[in-house]
Amino acid sequence: MTGEPKPPEFEQALDELERLVERLERGDLPLDEALRDFERGVALTRHCQGALETAQQRVEVLLRRGGRTEVQPFTVPEEDTGAPEAQPLGADPAIDPPTSAP
Repeated sequence: MTGEPKPPEFEQALDELERLVERLERGDLPLDEALRDFERGVALTRHCQGALETAQQRVEVLLRRGGRTEVQPFTVPEEDTGAPEAQPLGADPAIDPPTSAP
């Protein structure tokens, strides 16, 4: 065992993030506590975004396979440090290249 805590499930992370936002929005926290909560919120946001991107990629794999119910696991290459640009469900990058915001 590595001693590192297991990342929270998506729903747990989202619930915790919502509680942190409520605490921060009240505005009655000491600065140190508010910064700690903010940092935790950023980490939870990144975790949730990653989980949603993975789910979207799994759905896209299923859609591209013509409706067959066989699921292929999606793995992120270890050298990938940036998040892939989000594409709408069903978008094919070869046909619909990503658009950049002006």
